[in-house]
Amino acid sequence: MNRKLIAMVVTGAMIASMAPAIADDTRTVAMICDSSISDGGWGMACYNAMIDAAEKCGWETMYSDSIAQSAYYDTIVSYCDLDVDMIYAPGNQYTDAVLQAAEEYPDIAFALLNGGADTPEKAANGNVSSLLPNATQIGWIAGALAGLMTDSGTIAFIGGMELDTTRAKYAGYGEAAAFVAGENGKTITLLDPVYSGDFSASDKGLEFAKAMMDQGADVFFGDASAVDSGARQAIDEANEANGEITVYDIAQPADLLGQNPCVIGSQVTDNSVLIELSMKAVEDGNFGGETLFGTLENGVLSAGEVNTELVPEDVQAAYADYIQQMIDGTFMGGAAETEAE
Repeated sequence: MNRKLIAMVVTGAMIASMAPAIADDTRTVAMICDSSISDGGWGMACYNAMIDAAEKCGWETMYSDSIAQSAYYDTIVSYCDLDVDMIYAPGNQYTDAVLQAAEEYPDIAFALLNGGADTPEKAANGNVSSLLPNATQIGWIAGALAGLMTDSGTIAFIGGMELDTTRAKYAGYGEAAAFVAGENGKTITLLDPVYSGDFSASDKGLEFAKAMMDQGADVFFGDASAVDSGARQAIDEANEANGEITVYDIAQPADLLGQNPCVIGSQVTDNSVLIELSMKAVEDGNFGGETLFGTLENGVLSAGEVNTELVPEDVQAAYADYIQQMIDGTFMGGAAETEAE
């Protein structure tokens, strides 16, 4: 199957629906995603971030979700052949496909969320930018709450793919939990991370969570999209069987409080800020070749609302204080590495 035919197959009905927008002067951004935009986690949050940024900038949007790794490049090319202004790829796993397409389409901007800090310099035409939320701080936000809330002293982490950013989140989660627990007279055991290898495999989340609860884990954090949803389902089922909520989940990257009974808080990443900056750079003609960092300090990262029915008032106050320390740069004595991973 040739490239043009692939483009027609992948985008299908979108071509007809978006043709009027592409024909006029309105700019267009296209998102590719290997998870679903309705997964209640990563895919949904990344899609909503694109929509929010596009509304502010007056851009049209297109997307393809639940695509296989083998289709990353061809899906990107299908949009390039439609002459979109920017490709938005929300994940480090798209790096190779983005760099290949960016070399072949020098007039299109490529915004790579969670791309490496050195990725833009690898782009032959200087038309790639990395949007890089601070993975260590993401882990800290969840880890501080886990350290305060664990009763068993055992906490767990579930990943989708073993990416650099995911490993950094796991490390930050563990070090913050250990520090906070130590300050509150506890010790922490962080179970080894597990990876599903597929962001859409919610059944893996069920399997992993059950096994980790059997090992005593009572607080979970994940970086695995629909897999996280499966884990929360398993946690809710276990809590229901026990007659009370004693095992908790910390969600990300949007505020998912209320989505599941087990959710006690969320780590929130406002990627729309970084996407909006990318769109402005395209409009100004200076996009590409840079890494845009997202941190607690500049407001891209934050802690969501906590479950006031499950999190005691003194813990809420302590958690808020730890988050402020992170913003001020004094958390853990200010000695830990805070630059984006």
